Amino acid sequence: MKIIQVLTERGKGVSFEFFPPKTAEGRKALLEVIKGLKVFNPLYVSVTYGAGGTTTDRTKETIYEIQTVLDEPVMSHLTCIGATRSSIRALLDEYRQKGVENILALRGDKPQDVEDFDPSKGEFKYARDLVEFIKKEFPEFGISVAVYPEGHQEAPSLEADLEYTRIKIDAGADFAITQMFFDNSYYYDFLDRAQKKGIDIPILPGIMPITDIVKIKRFASFCKATIPAEVEKRFEPYAESPEDMLKLGVELAIKQCEDLIGQGVRFLHFYTLNREDAVSEILKALVPTHFS
Repeated sequence: MKIIQVLTERGKGVSFEFFPPKTAEGRKALLEVIKGLKVFNPLYVSVTYGAGGTTTDRTKETIYEIQTVLDEPVMSHLTCIGATRSSIRALLDEYRQKGVENILALRGDKPQDVEDFDPSKGEFKYARDLVEFIKKEFPEFGISVAVYPEGHQEAPSLEADLEYTRIKIDAGADFAITQMFFDNSYYYDFLDRAQKKGIDIPILPGIMPITDIVKIKRFASFCKATIPAEVEKRFEPYAESPEDMLKLGVELAIKQCEDLIGQGVRFLHFYTLNREDAVSEILKALVPTHFS
C-alpha cells in the first residue's frame, strides 16, 4: 500500500527511520528494536540508503527482513547521484517483486570513502529527476521527498530552496519528511512558506532525540540544523554521563513533540539511530490516543 493512503486513512500516528546494519548480528538486533517499537502501531518505517548506493545490498536485506516482522509499509530511501536509469530500473523492479511499494527519493551526496566515484557518469542530477522517473515508469510506487526547514546546505537562500522544493513535489511526490530540527519555529515557518507557495502535501516533522550531544552536533553541522544555544548549554554538565544525557534528551524531545501535537501536527517521524530506548520513552509520555 502507498504510504499516502495510510496517512489518509489513519489520520495521525508515528513512523520510524532505521539505517542498514553492517552485520547479521546488527540486523538481528535491529529486528528486536523494531519488535519493541511495534507496540506504537507505526504508520510505516523507512530504511536509509548510502551515498552513491554504497549500502544497496544491506538496505535491501534490511528491508526484506523487516517485512517478515512488520505488517506496515517499509519505505526504502533511494539516492540517485551517480546512478543510471538502468540501475534504478533494476532496483525498482526487484522492489516491486518483493512487495516494497514506497520510495524516499533523494539526490544524495558523493560517498566520502569511494575514491574513484564519478557522479558525472550518473543520469540523474537532482532528486526531482528521480521523482519524475519513478512517476513515469513505476506509477504504482508511493513517493516521498526530503525538505529542509532551515534550507538545504547547498541552497543560496531560503527562497531558492523552497522553489526547488516546490518543483520536486510537483514532479510527483505524495508527501514529504523534514530534516531534523530542534526549534519548532523553523518547522512552523516552513509550513507557512510552503502553503503560500502552493505546496499542500503532508509534511511530516523529523524528530531526532539528542541522545549524544557530540554526535548530534556533528550531524546538525553537516545538514544545517540549528541546535539552540540554551539547549546545548543544558547538556554541558552531562558530558561524561550518557544516562543523564539520554534522560535530558528524552525530556526535551517530549516537550518538542507535545508542542507540535498542541499545534495540530498529526504525524511524527522519528530518526531512531536504530535505538529503541529514547523513542520508546518519548512515545510512552505522549498522549496515547495520538498513536491509536
